[in-house]
Amino acid sequence: MAIKASQVKELREKTGAGMMDCKKALTETDGDIAAAIDWLREKGIAKSQKKAGRIAAEGLTRVATEGNTGIIFEVNSETDFVAKNEQFLHLLDVIEKALLAAKPANTEAALEVETPEGKVNDLVINATATIGEKISFRRVAVVEKADDETFGKYMHMGGTISSLVVTKGGDKTVAKNLAMQVASMNPIYATEADIPETAFNHEKELQMQMMKEDPKMANKPEKVLQNILKGKVKKHFKDQCLADQEFFLDSKKSVSQYLKEEKAEVVSFVRYQVGEGIEKKEEDFAAEVAAQMK
Repeated sequence: MAIKASQVKELREKTGAGMMDCKKALTETDGDIAAAIDWLREKGIAKSQKKAGRIAAEGLTRVATEGNTGIIFEVNSETDFVAKNEQFLHLLDVIEKALLAAKPANTEAALEVETPEGKVNDLVINATATIGEKISFRRVAVVEKADDETFGKYMHMGGTISSLVVTKGGDKTVAKNLAMQVASMNPIYATEADIPETAFNHEKELQMQMMKEDPKMANKPEKVLQNILKGKVKKHFKDQCLADQEFFLDSKKSVSQYLKEEKAEVVSFVRYQVGEGIEKKEEDFAAEVAAQMK
């Protein structure tokens, strides 16, 4: 099977592995990106999929709350210069107020929301024309809380990253600290119990295969091997689970320990980072890959 330069680029961005290693992985797996990631991990070339959300677009995220409603959204631009543009910032202000009031169910609904200056979609189109580069409304999440729950929100560097957390128990400081934790440590799940069975089993099988290929594991008793396997899987998911993460304000305790001390729990959380999962255009990369693949 002929491997395309675009496939090599995608795998390289998702794993951080070298160009030729990525080509070999894709060749060995018939161009299957997911299988190639596992192949690289088995060979020790790619440590994990942590780089899968590589940042590749510009713009800003916003988070805001009013009463029991919270919103978090992202608007993209082509350059980071625009993120400092007064017109762009005004656009976000207008959209923020309108979305808080309208509580749209999804991105499509958000684009149809009316503001004092027109529909969100029309504002974005007009901004593209007047600012001089493509502006796009990418996504939104609306979060509702109960009266006995608390919002915690945080924006990093003016909106490069935004997070919105709902807590029960504790106070506003606890909620804010957890929002900062989510923004800085990027958890995927609240607790280990939230990990999908398919993801857990996939990692377990991958670790088993890696252990079988490790000479150091050859003569160990089955009970010992099972304990090692359990530890490896737990370690893999540790940083992905909010409760198991090291608390950013005190490295001697975990987030779960902090929550226990504060008699609080996390109900839900959302985190947006500008451009995650969007590929930035790189004019010369394909030619570079093609040249090295010959």
